[in-house]
Amino acid sequence: MSSVLTDPRLADCRRLFVRNYEVRMNIGAYEAEKGAAQRVRFNVDLFIALAISTPKRDALDEIVNSDIIPEAILASIGQGHIHLQETLCDDVAARLLADVRVRAVRVVTEKVDVYPGCESVGVEIFRFKEA
Repeated sequence: MSSVLTDPRLADCRRLFVRNYEVRMNIGAYEAEKGAAQRVRFNVDLFIALAISTPKRDALDEIVNSDIIPEAILASIGQGHIHLQETLCDDVAARLLADVRVRAVRVVTEKVDVYPGCESVGVEIFRFKEA
């Protein structure tokens, strides 16, 4: 991940993030996982050009509000049971990249209660908006 942060396409960006956003959702490909909600933790970073995210009046309408992150997560999980964390990450990323102001996104999902003695099992993606 650290090498991505040095990518020159992000040099003029601000990073907006939500950390450890936890929801209960229906996820899993195994039969035992179907029909029972699991705890899933999200960590999301958005990269937005400074030119469009540097407020001059200290007003909300001058920035990208972090509300778009949990809204994208809730919209993704609201579609019903998801089998794979990869599918979940891809969907959340696509929703966030649909905002014209977002240049790049990092999405991490972690299923919290998978293995005893293990904090989490997860998937991470990083996507730039396609030109």
